[in-house]
Amino acid sequence: MSLMELQHEKSERVYTRRQTSAEIVSEARRSLRTLATQRPFTPQEKHRQLFGESSSRARDGRPPSAFSLHARNFEAPDSRPGSGSRLSPLEHKPRLTVFRDEDGREDEAALPKPPAERENTRRDSGGCRARHLRTSSINRLPLMTSHSKSLDRSVEERIDQPEEGEKQHCADVTGHNTKASSEADRHTITKSSRVPQSAQNDVSSGSKPDAYHGLNDTDADDNMDESQYWNSKVLPVLHEIESFAPDDGASEEMVGRMCHACNELHNALAERGMLGRQCKKRSTILRSLFRLVDVGSDRLNLTLAKLILALNVSGNNLVNICKLVFKISRNASNDTLFFTSSVLDSLLSLLQCEDVWSKSEAVLYCVGSLKLLSGNSALASLLLGKDFIGLLLLLSKRLIHCMPQTSFNVTNHRAEGEGQHIIAGHILVQVTAALRNIADQSESRPSFLSSKAFVTLCWIVENHRNDIDICINVARIFSKLSTYTECCYALAETPHCCILFLDLLGKHSRKQDLVVRLLFTLGNLTAKSIEARERVYEEEGGIDVLLDLFQVYQRTPSHPEQHPAPEREDILIKLIRLLANLAIHPTVGTALAANPLCVQLLLQVLESRCVQESEELVINAAATINNLSFYQGESSVVRSQHKHISQLLLKLLLGSSMEGVLEATRVFGNLSQIKDVRRFIVQHKVHQFVVTLIDSKNPDVCFSACGVLINLSADSENRALLRVEGTTQKLIDCLRDFGSQDWHLAAVVCQTLWNCSLDGEMQHSEELLKILRLYTDRGLLQWPSNDGVRQVQEACWELLFLPVAERLRQLGAVF
Repeated sequence: MSLMELQHEKSERVYTRRQTSAEIVSEARRSLRTLATQRPFTPQEKHRQLFGESSSRARDGRPPSAFSLHARNFEAPDSRPGSGSRLSPLEHKPRLTVFRDEDGREDEAALPKPPAERENTRRDSGGCRARHLRTSSINRLPLMTSHSKSLDRSVEERIDQPEEGEKQHCADVTGHNTKASSEADRHTITKSSRVPQSAQNDVSSGSKPDAYHGLNDTDADDNMDESQYWNSKVLPVLHEIESFAPDDGASEEMVGRMCHACNELHNALAERGMLGRQCKKRSTILRSLFRLVDVGSDRLNLTLAKLILALNVSGNNLVNICKLVFKISRNASNDTLFFTSSVLDSLLSLLQCEDVWSKSEAVLYCVGSLKLLSGNSALASLLLGKDFIGLLLLLSKRLIHCMPQTSFNVTNHRAEGEGQHIIAGHILVQVTAALRNIADQSESRPSFLSSKAFVTLCWIVENHRNDIDICINVARIFSKLSTYTECCYALAETPHCCILFLDLLGKHSRKQDLVVRLLFTLGNLTAKSIEARERVYEEEGGIDVLLDLFQVYQRTPSHPEQHPAPEREDILIKLIRLLANLAIHPTVGTALAANPLCVQLLLQVLESRCVQESEELVINAAATINNLSFYQGESSVVRSQHKHISQLLLKLLLGSSMEGVLEATRVFGNLSQIKDVRRFIVQHKVHQFVVTLIDSKNPDVCFSACGVLINLSADSENRALLRVEGTTQKLIDCLRDFGSQDWHLAAVVCQTLWNCSLDGEMQHSEELLKILRLYTDRGLLQWPSNDGVRQVQEACWELLFLPVAERLRQLGAVF
């Protein structure tokens, strides 16, 4: 029985039933092999920015990475942007009391009048009102005295009275649903968690509770109203903040004091439940904080950002504070600041906002900051512990599936939809880049698997397949994760992923960064998954897309500087590897072996490339021809061109690359089933070279050499030539050295010895019989202590080695 017949018999078992452990071991040494290669190298970006230097987006059409921010860019009081939703009218319609004079006419002096414009108010170039937030324009807080807790009424009213802009938003609906029963109650807001339910009900119904139950005078600090708490706890800290003038410059010591003051303010507000939007004097606090931005300290600005975000700013202020954090994150030396600050939690909370479209610009810079920070492996690990992957995927789903409908006009709706699609694309570039960074962390794989990230990522690409930046980021994620077995199988099971990859290869065939990573990922999938091989082959035009790419990158480009040779060669390496892995499947392999264009392109590689200069490319081409040579039906182009292939293999066999020698020997092991090829081997004395390979200390080389010798020894005229070369002794030595560790190799050696003895002559029979008696006695053999490994070895010994060894032992007993 020839080696080809043995391999074909095993091949049929592989695809008709579940493989046994012995078949798994034997398949590792078959002439049909999957190929491995290195993952495409991705250089790290030199500069931290929203979009990399290789981004496909035009610089003038994308959000900027560099900008300046000052206190004047912030607005106080903070206001909420319009939600675009019409609110229901209030049931209670307060009526204005009209005073009449003695004649019964309305008293105009008693009617409310709009406030007069301030003299220092100006309008900017856009016509919008601009506020001067420098030190001179901010309402400075009153100086603290020993009697600050008993401030006179005029000072209290000046502090408590909201600004005019604040009055316009006093009815703003917040997440805390803070309500006041009447104008007299507006300055008496207490922490809801400390008010009994009955008292809350009284307030909600419009009546004042007479007293809070369960309170006594000993809890003075807890029971003081907001004004008292403000004066005793918050106001002193604000005075300290107000005492610093940003224009005077700041030492490191002063920055430390300001950071400490901001943290104290944060704690004081959190203790009383005054964070968010429920604090009356929120605009006063924000003014004091905004002015510190001009200090220009990254450490202080990050502390400010944490507090300002906790105050639930919105609109332009939210955008600017996210830009401020992004600006800080651009400097890698600031990464340590994010370790000691809880601002990461604030940024992650922003990602969970339901109405992402009203905050799209803020979300963009928020995710951009997290993307830059995730490039730091320590920060990436910290983010992983905060469900970073899950939050990014949830945000992606909102961007894909929750496009708002804001216009009933078809033309306007289409324009708005395109604009929203562009905004979503900008954000998804940051999301996918952050996931790309996180994918480098080994501990990220369980999160990617448990959150079904591959399905979401495929959805992203499907909805933004024309966005090269998004496609490349996702391709990089897949190329990283598909190198791991569990992720590779999960991706292979993702519906339509192979079809999507083939579509991208056809659509963006000139984008080398994208093409090389998609080919690498497909190569990983087809190396492990039978279903992936079938899907690529069964997709209409799928093989044509691959062969078209082969032709494009095989040709010398008209502008070589635009398509450097190393990049083009790397694409060919990944593409040929994919074809080799596809050929493992018998249906696909038979079709590729019968495809003249496929075989011609592979032979062109062997003809035009030198193994010394392009070793991996040439070896991959030879390995693919080896896989195709396994299918030698009448339609096989490989079989019909065996003479030309033999000439090319001879050049490779005589080269200096041991890998090249090994691949050429493997191909000859398949093609030597053809009588003309066997004649070619003898005429060019290739058999002498093959016999010397048995002396190598490499079991793989010995296995491939035996494959050629099995077929050569099928001809009686060749058996004498092999005996002259000392083949028998070399085979016996190989059996003794490797047999007990590799029973598949031992089986092939015994088959070769059997063929060489068909003339009725066996050299060194006594030495051979001694080895066979030892190897055929299970009790005399030493087996591994590991039960799993032992089970596989015993099965391989029993199924592959023992049958042919018993026959050879019986034959040897005759001589």
